[in-house]
Parts: sequence; structure tokens; C-alpha cells
Amino acid sequence: MSFELIKKHGDHEEVLFVNNKKTGLKAIIAIHNTALGPALGGLRMVDYKTEEEALIDVLRLSKGMTYKAAASGLNLGGGKAVIIGDPKKHKTEALFRSLGAFINSLQGRYITAEDVGTTVQDMEHIFMETPYVTGISRALGGSGNPSPHTAQGVFMGIKAAIEMQLQEDSVKDMRIAVQGAGSVGGHLLEILYKEGAKVFISDIDTEKLKTLKEKYPNITIVDPKEILKTPCEVLAPCALGAVINDETLPYLQCKVVAGAANNQLESFKHGVQLHDRGILYAPDYVINSGGLINVFVELEGYSYERASEKTAQVYDNTKAIFSLAKEKSIPSHQAALDFAENRIKSISAIRETYHGRLLRPFSHLIGMKNRQK
Repeated sequence: MSFELIKKHGDHEEVLFVNNKKTGLKAIIAIHNTALGPALGGLRMVDYKTEEEALIDVLRLSKGMTYKAAASGLNLGGGKAVIIGDPKKHKTEALFRSLGAFINSLQGRYITAEDVGTTVQDMEHIFMETPYVTGISRALGGSGNPSPHTAQGVFMGIKAAIEMQLQEDSVKDMRIAVQGAGSVGGHLLEILYKEGAKVFISDIDTEKLKTLKEKYPNITIVDPKEILKTPCEVLAPCALGAVINDETLPYLQCKVVAGAANNQLESFKHGVQLHDRGILYAPDYVINSGGLINVFVELEGYSYERASEKTAQVYDNTKAIFSLAKEKSIPSHQAALDFAENRIKSISAIRETYHGRLLRPFSHLIGMKNRQK
């Protein structure tokens, strides 16, 4: 079954199952493609119902990271890791350090980072065993939580989309429906609110919504079952993937889909259907790349200004995809796919895979070495 699933969800270079009974670690690392460089992707901790569900998730996400890096012009490959377990119950220092030791054995082919269910503190536990981790605190030479940069990139993508679709250069007074008020969705809400947008928001966490309503009194709280049906100019999915599907697509009342969630299209046919309905889709892995850009800058030697400058380029990257789609008369998701695959193919002529050992040391690794002297 595993080999069939791997084949179905992309030609991955490596899929590794990690098990440590002493620490309770059950994890999967998927390295999709390293033609452009080491595979970088976040570490999720989710209480998956089955191991098959965890495997499908890590395969889909790692492939998405390959295209995200390629479309963003970064010299990185795509990878992802998942820990099977409840992040509210099963976290321990030993669990993350045991995964860190395994990541270290890959010699830089895979670099991890914070994701759903994990925190900066978890990354610092991994850092105790390996330098191949990003998103650690600034005190250790890292960049901290990448979510604000992800949200900023999504906002840049929204601006590119409304310019293309609505001939508008500002979100002021524009109706924007945000699905999910998590780490990225919450930061996106803050940006949109400050820019004067009329924000509609939903989340399964009602207490979080109460807090947000107190902080941003002009937002409109919407039932999670109704948010995709909300009449708006922009729908911003910032929760789970596959939200654009056979069931939901007929109910959409938006002109643009542009959000932070990974794999928003259940299948490529839904991208075609959006195109046919005249709804502009900002490919998720193009506009949600701000977090990846942020941790990429961390590999260079972190600078907040440099990370912000590169994140702003999401606007230009998104416009380039829209222009390519218009030029070829194809849906935007296909244009993004063609762009990313062409870049991977061209660099594959130089190097097909990345075999490990970073060519440029991490800034925080240098700091660690200095402290050890």
C-alpha cells in the first residue's frame, strides 16, 4: 500500500519512517525533489487517525514544497515531516531530540522548520541534536516564528490578484473572507484590518474568535460552515487543504481565491473549473511562500529587513504567473505548475539531486561553534 501511495502522490526521492519506542516517536519524512537544493519543509504534529492518513499528508505537502521553492526562485528542494501524535498531550523534549538526531543523519538533505502543531521551542529541542533546522529563536541566531512573513506574502498575493482581476490597487473597503484564524490567518487578519478591508472570518475555536472580535471590533464572525458561501471579492482559505472541491465550488460567491492554506484545490480539475467560472485563483504555493522565504534568509545569515524585502517579491512572482496564464490562455494553477517544473527541469541538467552537506553553513551553527570554543 505504501509504495502505491507514494507513486500516486509524486515521484519522491526518499520516504523515511522513523520509530523510537523509548521516546514514543512515530514520524515520516518525505523528500520529494532536491534538484534545486536541500529539501526544506516544516514539521507537523497531528493526531492522525491512521498511518495512511499521515503518509498521504506528508507526500502531498512535500511535493507542494518543491513547487513552492521553485516558483519562488529559491535554491531549495521540497520536503516535509510529520509526527503522529497529539501536540497537546504527547510532546516531550526527548521526542523532538530523537527526531533531531535522525534528521542529522541525513546530513542536510532535509532541513526542518515549524509547522502545524509545532513551535519555536520544539525547533530548539531539535537544534540540540542537529543544525539542520530553521525557525529557531533569534537568541540562537534564527528567525523565530515565520508566520508573520507567510501572512505578509499572502497579502502581497492578494494585492496582485485584485489588480489583475478587479483593477484595484487597495483592499480598502473590500470584502475579504478569511477561513481560519490560526497563526497565519490571524496575522493576515491584522494586516487586512489595518488596510481598511471589510473582513469576514471563521474558525472552529470560538474563544479565539471572541478575542479577535474584542481586538478588531469591525470584523464579522461567520459560521465555519458558511464562510465559503460568503459573498465577497476575495476568499482567503487559511486552514485545511482541499477546500475547493466538487461540494464547495458551486457555492463560491467570490471573484478571487487567494489564501495561505496548502493544497487548496482538491484536484487540478477544480482549478480549471474556477477558471471557467471567471474566478481568479492565486496558486497557494506561490503566495504562501513568505514563511519559506523567511527561513531561506536564515540560511544566509538572518536579517529581518532582507526577509521582508524578499517576501515583498511575492507580489511580482504572483503577477508573473498571472501574466503567463493570460499569455497562454491557461488556468493560473497550470501556469504556476509549468513555471516551477521548467525551472526544476533546467537545473536538473546541472544536478539531479542534492546529496547532503550544506555548501554554506548556517549562521546559528557558526554561533554554536563559537560558543563551544
